[in-house]
Amino acid sequence: MGKLKIGVLALQGDFEAHCKALERVSVQSSEIRTATDLEDLAGLILPGGESTTMLKLLERERLFEPLKQFGRWKPIFGTCAGAILLSREVVHPAQPSLGLMDLTIERNGYGRQIDSQVARIEVGNKTAEAVFIRAPIIRRVGSNVNVLATLDAAPVLVEEGKHLAATFHPELSGSERIHRYFAEKVQHQITCGASLH
Repeated sequence: MGKLKIGVLALQGDFEAHCKALERVSVQSSEIRTATDLEDLAGLILPGGESTTMLKLLERERLFEPLKQFGRWKPIFGTCAGAILLSREVVHPAQPSLGLMDLTIERNGYGRQIDSQVARIEVGNKTAEAVFIRAPIIRRVGSNVNVLATLDAAPVLVEEGKHLAATFHPELSGSERIHRYFAEKVQHQITCGASLH
């Protein structure tokens, strides 16, 4: 996977940790701040942060529509606030989103920062550490969404076609399993064309 180049949106959030995780799975990473930066990418990660602030920064940098266009053809992995941006519907309160995954997400669904936690989840019959920080909750998944992991019966890791979303922070877990999985999805997209299914 060394020839892959996956970008990480670098307007807010712990984008550096995502870049380091990609490099540990032999994927070239790139910090993305402008629409021009998207041009030579095979995939993109939208990191955590504060989703309303991220929206304002996307509008300021004229990146909202370029991201939506990018996601129509190439894989995007959204974590925490990035998952909110990927979803079709955002509640509590409502806000604009890219609408690339058939999800309804409730912002700050687990409560305030003090309610953040580290939990163990099952991913592919293996236990993984999941770091939740003011995490959203996925309240609805569409019929084409595949739930890969849950916590207390709520989906926390989901995929739809080429896209992947996590309500936690895999870049903080000390494991690269989920970044490796996304890199494999990106490679599969390149090999098989515009659709994974």
